[in-house]
Amino acid sequence: MGFLRYLPVALLALRALAEEPVEEVVDNPQSPNLAVKVSTSFPSSEIFGVKLVNGQSTQAVLSVSNDEPEPVSVVFVGGSLWTSDMTSPSPQGPRIVRNLTTTRFDIKIPAGQSESIQYKFSTDLQPQDLRLNLAVVLANSEGTPFTLQAFNETVAIVEPDTSIFDPQIIFLYLFLLAIFGGTCFFIYNTWISTLFPQKRRGGKDASRARKSTSGNKKVDPNDQISVAGADGPAVTSGSKAYDESWIPAGHLQRPDARRVKSGSRPKSRQG
Repeated sequence: MGFLRYLPVALLALRALAEEPVEEVVDNPQSPNLAVKVSTSFPSSEIFGVKLVNGQSTQAVLSVSNDEPEPVSVVFVGGSLWTSDMTSPSPQGPRIVRNLTTTRFDIKIPAGQSESIQYKFSTDLQPQDLRLNLAVVLANSEGTPFTLQAFNETVAIVEPDTSIFDPQIIFLYLFLLAIFGGTCFFIYNTWISTLFPQKRRGGKDASRARKSTSGNKKVDPNDQISVAGADGPAVTSGSKAYDESWIPAGHLQRPDARRVKSGSRPKSRQG
């Protein structure tokens, strides 16, 4: 908790270090009387330089070597992103683009020893080349704060690599494929299908009718049974399916058909 009193001084020191021109920062360090060396490395860096991927945490490893006869303490680590000399359109020189997170540490480095500190930050900017400025705020045994330059080089802001197995990319491909398929189906039914002759297809009723007509069997006239009051004889195939004992004999005989002369006319009654 004792390091909290260094917070205002550390923030002012970082701001003053960031506001100085790059040439002055490199040539005239702020703490020339402090025998402490700071070097920075990026484990994920490539041969072509340091790349800061948007949306991903970037890890910087700061190696602090204490050559003082007394221990020193690492209080804060912070930084900022500036426009490079070539991309800065302002005649006044580089301008600040984004301040990075200031992280507080409570690490005491004994005399003659070194310590590695991991500083993590993330970016969300347009792809471009910027100058990364990192600084370390130290305090000696008397509590006097010092600011040392840790890193001051050009870095590249890039977008993360996209993969074909990304769920968002897969959903986008499926959505575009569905739109393309629906468009092709609409065009085919609207214009292309009308150019081809349509074949008539028989439905279930037609197939049933063909089966019923083809499956009819001829009935033997001897198996026909006349029914009184019916328009025609009732037809049964095979053995009789009813008992004739309970049917009256008059109904079993077929009535004679009455012949009606077509030329005869009913006589009119004479009044």
